[in-house]
Amino acid sequence: MKPTLLLVDDERGIVEMMKAYFSPQYEILTAYSGQEAMQKAERRPDLILLDINMPGVDGLTVCQTIRAHVACPILFLTARIASADQIAGFQAGADDYIVKPFDLDELAARIAAHLRREQRRMQPSNLRFFGECAVDYSARTVTLHGETVPLSRREFDILELLSLHAGQVFDRERIYELVWGIDGEGSSDTVMEHIRKIRAKLARHTCRSYIETVWGCGYKWNG
Repeated sequence: MKPTLLLVDDERGIVEMMKAYFSPQYEILTAYSGQEAMQKAERRPDLILLDINMPGVDGLTVCQTIRAHVACPILFLTARIASADQIAGFQAGADDYIVKPFDLDELAARIAAHLRREQRRMQPSNLRFFGECAVDYSARTVTLHGETVPLSRREFDILELLSLHAGQVFDRERIYELVWGIDGEGSSDTVMEHIRKIRAKLARHTCRSYIETVWGCGYKWNG
C-alpha cells in the first residue's frame, strides 16, 4: 500500500506539478486552502507538504491546529528564508522547512527520509546493547561496531538465550533442551561446536569475550 501525501498550496500550478511528480510513488491528496487542508488532514495522510503563505487560514495556523491530532511529518513549503520564520515554523510543530523554489528530486529525498524515520518510530524493535555489540531480537541480527555478524539460526538462538539472561550460567544440556527442544535428535556436544563458531565470528570484530566458559558448570553471557 502506497504512503499518502497531502499537498497543500494556494498556487494550483505548484500542487499539480508535485502531484504529477509524486503520484507514481504515493497516493495523493490535494488542498488549496488552509481550511481545506484541515479537512483533508482528517484522512490521516502519512506526510503533509504545507505552504505557509496562504490567504485566510495560513500554514502556521493549520499546523498549530492539527498538530495535536496528527502525528505524521509536516514539511513547510515557503518563500520565507529568515531564521526567525524557520523557528516559528518549528515551534508550530513542523518537521522540516522547504524553501521555494525547490528541486523536486531533493524534495523527494527529504520526503523519503521522513517516511523512513516515521516507519522506524512506528516499528519499535526489541533491541539491547552490550558495549559495542547490538542485538536486535526482532530482526534477529547482531552488529559489532556497526558491522553485521552473520549467524546461523541455531547460533543466534544460543546467543539470544544467553544474552537475554546475562550473567546466568546454562549448562550444555539446558542450552540444548531450550534451543533444540526436548525432542532434539542430536546431543549436547553440538552446543560446544556452535558456541565455538559464535565466538570465532564475534572475535573477527572485537577482542571482548561475550560468552564465558564457567568450568564444570556451563556458559554465561558477559553483558
